[in-house]
Amino acid sequence: MLPIFYHDRYDAETVPDGHRFPMRKYRETGRRLKEIGLVTPTNPIRRPKPADFEMIALAHDPSYVDAVFHQTVDYRTARTIGFEMTAAVAMRSRLSCMGTYLAGEAALSKGIACNAAGGSHHAKYTHGAGFSVFNDVGVAIRALQKTERIRKALVIDCDVHQGDGTADIFQNDDSVFTFSLHCEDNWPVRKVASTLDVGLDQGLDDEGYLAELEAGLARVLEASSPDIVFYNAGVDPHEDDRLGKLKLSDEGIRARDRLVISRVRERGLPLVCVMGGGYSHDVSHLARLHAFAFEEASRALEAETDQRVSSG
Repeated sequence: MLPIFYHDRYDAETVPDGHRFPMRKYRETGRRLKEIGLVTPTNPIRRPKPADFEMIALAHDPSYVDAVFHQTVDYRTARTIGFEMTAAVAMRSRLSCMGTYLAGEAALSKGIACNAAGGSHHAKYTHGAGFSVFNDVGVAIRALQKTERIRKALVIDCDVHQGDGTADIFQNDDSVFTFSLHCEDNWPVRKVASTLDVGLDQGLDDEGYLAELEAGLARVLEASSPDIVFYNAGVDPHEDDRLGKLKLSDEGIRARDRLVISRVRERGLPLVCVMGGGYSHDVSHLARLHAFAFEEASRALEAETDQRVSSG
């Protein structure tokens, strides 16, 4: 069964309805995972505790971490992030980091695991940005490296916005390969170079997108030799997304998730899925889109289990 990490406080209630960032999508995704049978009495939600200062400071400037923990982030930084730095926002960010880290541990033993949050890929070493307070994937990789659970990691970032924060944290670090597939003419305007960036034209549809993704996956999986893969499954490439500028359909999002998961697992690599962006005001539709990655991950695990049983 698919390990799923979730906490009710992923939804920072101080961020109001109608905010540019649809915070209610986390609670709605949690409900959706129960509706479709991925969370059951025999496969309950795994609830993380908040990451501590020492863990988060593995990937961020300690002075910035301290400011978030004590809600003393300056106005300019808070504006760059896009949230008032309340205790609820700080806590959701700490919980998200631990959820992604624990999903990493679970993936190393189970094959695949998912965090029903995360993908905060605009947070750089010195500060947050773009609705990203702490870079949960960056924190998780550094923590797994510190405990010597892994040596090398690959980040596959399919959020529609370039993963500048993750690229910043792992600049000049050969142990982490960062791959960003994004809309080129979109925020951030000033991008930080990933190990491999593939910038897509506005309006690209399912067929064109999946072809670019297939080619990119072949390159990075051959070049990176990772011990674990983190997949940012942002759904903002969807045609209805307010901040996206690409034209993927519902089925295109699902096909993308299926393709990433299958290519990674064909090589026997542990895989962590995190949610990433998605900015429609229709949070019910957002939750359905975000749930695709969980559904495809669960199906992949079930198929692997069936194959072991039939061959054993």
